[in-house]
Amino acid sequence: PYRVGINQNLFLEASLHSSDPSLQLFLDTCVASPTRHNFTTKSYPIIENGCAKDPTYATYYSPFRHTLRFKFKAFQFIQSNPEVYLQCELVVCRAYDYSSRCYQGCLQRSKREASS
Repeated sequence: PYRVGINQNLFLEASLHSSDPSLQLFLDTCVASPTRHNFTTKSYPIIENGCAKDPTYATYYSPFRHTLRFKFKAFQFIQSNPEVYLQCELVVCRAYDYSSRCYQGCLQRSKREASS
């Protein structure tokens, strides 16, 4: 557990522990939930498909390809426990593989056209 006040910046870092220097990380999805076992029903997306969904989300420079640094402002779910749980999905890619998910960045889903 990590304690932080509402609206304070919460700084996070994720690292891949590997001896292979040609690997890099990509943050694909990060979701917050008021419970530790359900990240679908009552959840709040911070990152979705590589796209920032929370307006307070920001990335920070890391000199290492195998380390990601980011932040967002702490919040609390209304009518819920004060705890907020975070679940993130990261992708490991070969560095400089421009066809990999790491280089695709934010993937916006295309909206379907409504027919008459």
